[in-house]
Amino acid sequence: MNRIEKSRETYKQLFGDEVPAAYAADPDFQDILSRFIFGEVFYQGSLDNKQRELITLVVLATNQTLPQLKAHTLAALNVGLTPVEIKEAVYQCAPYLGFPKTLNAINEVNEVFKARNITLPLESQKQVDEDNRLDKGLAVQVEIFGDVIAKMRENAPSNQKHIQDYLSAFCFGDFYTRGGLDLKTRELLTLCIVSSLGGAEGQVKAHVQGNLNVGNDKETMISALTHCLPYMGFPRTLNALACVNEIIPE
Repeated sequence: MNRIEKSRETYKQLFGDEVPAAYAADPDFQDILSRFIFGEVFYQGSLDNKQRELITLVVLATNQTLPQLKAHTLAALNVGLTPVEIKEAVYQCAPYLGFPKTLNAINEVNEVFKARNITLPLESQKQVDEDNRLDKGLAVQVEIFGDVIAKMRENAPSNQKHIQDYLSAFCFGDFYTRGGLDLKTRELLTLCIVSSLGGAEGQVKAHVQGNLNVGNDKETMISALTHCLPYMGFPRTLNALACVNEIIPE
């Protein structure tokens, strides 16, 4: 099967038989797009289609490319992702994008779910409460990053210690502890999110080490970042790969 045939087969799995309207106006560009994304990138590395669509969703949410996010929410359902898995991937963006952009993404997902007669709200995946979210978040944080967390909290200036508490309770307590996605998946998605932001290389390096600590090897990270490439471009992809190679040399 050549690349054109591969792209058609992959596109059909994701989106069905519908031909994008843009083909009528920009057929050459759409051919390039389809061949590269669906004929080449989708066949690079060992990720399955569910992993690829989860990554696509968080990168599109990060970039706020909302029409494409809506299309890929449909594709995510078509490849067998559950509504909970889709929602949890988008929720995972909140600590890195902020609430307004995450809400924009959630609204697009909800429109697709309503069109598919998926009842909202979905079953809650919350596993913490107000009394234990800090402790449970800190435990997950230490599981991912190790002893460096204690040092980071200890070394924070007194007027910034609340930020460390927010990081533990909010980012890791409120989100990483949730059901629906396992820890390895959440950490891989976070790597893709912070890579897509651009200018967050310090956090990219930290999450490369975090991914390694939870069991995502270098090849998995390279596969994930390769999948991000068509959606975030070469500059941010190359910057992220440089971070991977710095933390895990060849």
